[in-house]
Amino acid sequence: MVAFVATFGGLLFGYDTGVINGAVDPMKSDLGLTAVTEGFVVSILIFGAALGAAVGGKLADRYGRKHNILMLAVIFIVGTIGCALAPVWPVLALFRFVLGLAVGGASATVPVYLAEVAPTEKRGSLVTRNEVMIVTGQFAAFVVNAVIMNVWGQHESVWRYMLVVAVLPAIALLIGMLRMPESPRWLSSQDRDGEALAVLKQVRSPERAEAEMAEVHALVREERQAQTGGWSDLAVPWIRRLVVIGAVLGIFQQLTGINSIMYYGTQLLKDSGFSSNGAIIANTANGLFSVLGVTVGIMLINKINRRTMLIGGFTLISVFHVLVGASAMFLPDSMPAKPYIILVFVVAFVFSMQGTLGPLVWLMLSEMFPLKIRSFAMGLSVFVLWMANAGVTFGFPPAMAAVGIAPTFFVFAVIGVLGIVFVATMVPETRGKTLEEFEDEIRLQHS
Repeated sequence: MVAFVATFGGLLFGYDTGVINGAVDPMKSDLGLTAVTEGFVVSILIFGAALGAAVGGKLADRYGRKHNILMLAVIFIVGTIGCALAPVWPVLALFRFVLGLAVGGASATVPVYLAEVAPTEKRGSLVTRNEVMIVTGQFAAFVVNAVIMNVWGQHESVWRYMLVVAVLPAIALLIGMLRMPESPRWLSSQDRDGEALAVLKQVRSPERAEAEMAEVHALVREERQAQTGGWSDLAVPWIRRLVVIGAVLGIFQQLTGINSIMYYGTQLLKDSGFSSNGAIIANTANGLFSVLGVTVGIMLINKINRRTMLIGGFTLISVFHVLVGASAMFLPDSMPAKPYIILVFVVAFVFSMQGTLGPLVWLMLSEMFPLKIRSFAMGLSVFVLWMANAGVTFGFPPAMAAVGIAPTFFVFAVIGVLGIVFVATMVPETRGKTLEEFEDEIRLQHS
């Protein structure tokens, strides 16, 4: 129940990033957007998310994970209603930025909250449910857009209906989180051990709760002697190494090009040879296989080592990038099956990505960092991830226009190969260890 409620933050993350795909055309005519203001309105959410991730981590450390998620639910509600009622595009842009703050804050806080509440053996599947909800939110946005456009497409303000739907899961998140417990690890770090033990007894057997509480308490006491979590901790070599690994993992996740498909999938399929209507329908396959991929990933994530799964994911992604590029380059445009072949390889890439790197990177970011800077380091890594997302979002359309589908996807393939090298040489294994065991192990290795 804790995982179900908290991951409504992920659902909102997915819906608010995916809904613009179908809303932007009617929005352009209703608000008189130019190419420049359209790009500004679409992209400002990403910059808001980058800031929200950086600030959200710090706020979660200071005031608590639950408190942060409740605040984010309110911001989601305000941002959604503000966007839906915006009379002119600057107001829309302002509330898109507000929504971005909530999206980024949720992306940094929800995985940490789930990792700290979940028992070790279920941590992988529970934390990665957030990724399921993100891609479910994006898929829901594609479907809701299609349905609303078919029913109310003649209305100038049809895009407002698309946006306002997100207020429902935001209200559910707010009401649901009021009944959820605070993170026991955060409570212990605030010297609230009685409350922390009470929470653990809600979600563990009494014996296990006592044993786990002793372990958490010992670690918190040990870290109390060190500095409080923040920028100063990056002076410690092993902590700095983990934060750099986390940030680079986030960059590689985005440079697979997954969000170029989630934001511009319809345009890519039109460029491949589909008609406008055909591309909109075909694009829902990307949303569907995104959800299916994450579902398969969750089934595997507690059975396969993190490093093995990351290397396998990068390998599959690179292969499908090469196949997309080769199909675009070598198949003749006169061939009727060409767009469908490209669609199959794009969908296979989306499935492979969301079945491996999609959930795994978020999971590893929630597992890798020591308690005293966990939310700070998560926020920093996710800030870098969002900036990489912004780079792909801005860079993909001009790259496609300048060089076409094939070279763009060949570049993505090369980045995937670099990802394999990075994982093989730098990334530690976190599976099968408590957060405290992993922290002790890394400290000893690099002290």
